Amino acid sequence: MSSLSSTARLAHPLMQWLDLAQKTNEMLLSSGSVIRMRTERIAKAGLTPSAADLAEFQLMGHEKLAAASESGIAMVKQWHSSHFSLASKALQQWLQGTTAFFSMAGSVTPAQAAARSDAFVQTAARTASAASQLSGVAVRIAREGLKPIHAAATSNARRLAELQS
Repeated sequence: MSSLSSTARLAHPLMQWLDLAQKTNEMLLSSGSVIRMRTERIAKAGLTPSAADLAEFQLMGHEKLAAASESGIAMVKQWHSSHFSLASKALQQWLQGTTAFFSMAGSVTPAQAAARSDAFVQTAARTASAASQLSGVAVRIAREGLKPIHAAATSNARRLAELQS
């Protein structure tokens, strides 16, 4: 798939959620595989693990901490940048809506009231549109948080599968 069609596909909120669901599914399948292979290794090692077993067991803990840390940092960064963008839009929409409302309320003639109420309705529609962007923000935060965990799980599944071969 070309990057243009992939980018266009991810511009639609539903497609963003479907992409996140697919990545989550890949991560869960890989995690299940990694858990099975590592559990088998722990069981085979028993009370006398080899140096390679001990290194793998230690790697397990380090990988989980690293992926969790990266995930948290990525989500905070995405939230931070999205938060300020949305807060700015919300404030702008609130000010425009308030201005349009008071302008409509101060109308002297019916023609003025009609024109100003149309402006108020348009402002309200833009406010609703801005609010609908929250779903896109939420999926971007989740996707950024999933990336390090997905990467660790899928690379571990490949690496451990090669070791078993």
